[in-house]
Amino acid sequence: MTTHYPENPAKQIKALVSKSAFVFAIIFTICIFQAPAQKFTTWAPTPPYGWNSWDCFGPTVVEKEVKDNADYMAKYLKQYGWEYVVVDIRWYIENDKAHGYNEKDAVFVMDPYGRLMPSPVRFPSAANGKGFKPLADYIHGKGLKFGIHIMRGIPKEAVRKNTPVLGTDVKAGDIYNSDRLCKWLGDMYSVDYQKKGAQEYYNSIFDLYASWGLDFIKVDDLSAPYHREEVEMIRKAIDRTGRKIVFSTSPGETPIRDAGHVKTHANMWRVMNDFWDNWTPLKDHFEVCERWAPHIGNGHFPDADMLPMGRIGIRAENGDNRMTKFTKDEQYTMMTLFSIFRSPLMFGGNLPDNDAFTLSLLTNNEVLNVNKFSKNNRQLFRTNDLIAWTADDTKSGDKYLAVFNAQDNDPVNENKAVWKSNIVSCTNKQQSVKVDVDITGARQLYLYVNDGGNGNDWDHADWIEPTISGPNGNLKLTDLKWTSATSGWQNVLINKSVAGNPLTLDGKVQTNGIGVHAISLVAYELPEGYTRFTATAALDDECIQHPEGASVKFLVFTQDPAGARAADEAPIPVTFDQLGLNGTCTVTDLWNHKNLGKFTGRFVPVIKRHGAGLYRISCKK
Repeated sequence: MTTHYPENPAKQIKALVSKSAFVFAIIFTICIFQAPAQKFTTWAPTPPYGWNSWDCFGPTVVEKEVKDNADYMAKYLKQYGWEYVVVDIRWYIENDKAHGYNEKDAVFVMDPYGRLMPSPVRFPSAANGKGFKPLADYIHGKGLKFGIHIMRGIPKEAVRKNTPVLGTDVKAGDIYNSDRLCKWLGDMYSVDYQKKGAQEYYNSIFDLYASWGLDFIKVDDLSAPYHREEVEMIRKAIDRTGRKIVFSTSPGETPIRDAGHVKTHANMWRVMNDFWDNWTPLKDHFEVCERWAPHIGNGHFPDADMLPMGRIGIRAENGDNRMTKFTKDEQYTMMTLFSIFRSPLMFGGNLPDNDAFTLSLLTNNEVLNVNKFSKNNRQLFRTNDLIAWTADDTKSGDKYLAVFNAQDNDPVNENKAVWKSNIVSCTNKQQSVKVDVDITGARQLYLYVNDGGNGNDWDHADWIEPTISGPNGNLKLTDLKWTSATSGWQNVLINKSVAGNPLTLDGKVQTNGIGVHAISLVAYELPEGYTRFTATAALDDECIQHPEGASVKFLVFTQDPAGARAADEAPIPVTFDQLGLNGTCTVTDLWNHKNLGKFTGRFVPVIKRHGAGLYRISCKK
């Protein structure tokens, strides 16, 4: 056998080493590129639990209120996994106010590099440039984590002052653009990812937040429409800080086509618009959650929005100071769906005002374990409005079963209407319709506004110049006291929009009218001697510019419009083979901590209307 030696061994060895180094460099580069997408999901392997100031304090929360909620969480909730304390919108404004926070005289607090700072007027510990570090230290001292809300982009105030971008030779005026600006808050410009210094600006603000000790960031005006480039810049900025900052995008619905992108860049992303204590949007969650269930995964979660429970509306943007308008059954429905959908749980009420029932919903370990440790979460079936979801327990292999009775009383029978409009929508260029109805002999009048079906919650509607007329002359309906009045959001208002602003139609302020939000019913007892009802039924200007549009339907009735009544409760049969089970199984009621016994073949819980049940089903192997 002849052995062949290379002519130049040293040269070949050098080439081999060089080639190996090149391959190693490629592998190393790929690993570095992929690391953030893999690493950040380990920061929140289960859905984050916390408190957010928005539902109770809107844009006006102050330091003491944050600390009071942190104190309560540490005492009563931390042991159950609740840990994030989040200061929501506009903490950088000294003179902010609830119910209309787009004021023109806002006083911004900002450092020399165009980075917004907490107002010392509202957060005294932030004085002398300390920022949120003292508050974060206080919260960390309780064994909790600290979070804040920001708006996507760079402050218009920074662009106006043309502040420098820290660590660069560019300024704010070099990196902004006015494309795709937020429709509902005018504080920010977009950051143009194509411009030099854009990434560095985001780096600079997250370096600041990391120095404060931030653990959670909610970035608004990012989800819908979806701002892919700014999502990527934020992801990079967080990762380079080296701090584990959980990233949440808002508000939704995030476009489903962007699911693959968002779940590789964010820990949680909104799939709903702002959610308040009203049954209709809660019921809408079922369809949305079914759509997003395939994208649930440890470390990245579709976010069904905050829990509007407990005492909310103290100084908020929706309604008056109140305990949640959800019934107890509706609260069970919300917590059950959020748990089996594995949504993050962010409580919206003022925690120190919790009653025993509210606290019990937040401290049921068996229910919370469904949220934390289940998999294969999915809708099992929906038969009209009787709904079942299921999931697997990752530890025992047992099945979880959630059942919901979402049946409604029909609020109205449209066939009883004496007048009804087509869909009034800003997308079909028909903002208003004229109403002229014969009401001869009628003793009741009902003004009804239904949702137009586009899934948007900005249906601010007005009855302009509502008047009854006849032999006795004309009478403004606004001078007549209604017998009842309901609104899907906020309260029915006289001579104001439902948001408390001037009634506005086609850019003109209207001095006489009724402001409502779909779904709404306003009822009157009519005096004798009136034969016609006239008005202009319209979408208010304040909702026309919303990016998702608004759509409603107006109806007028002269008799009780009530439709069919649903049964107070209903059986929801579930066969074990639907769950992939067979034989005899033990069923445990998780809400009531009760063993219901053994069942063979199927289980048929009876559920109250708007209520829910949550069960563990264990079968012998």
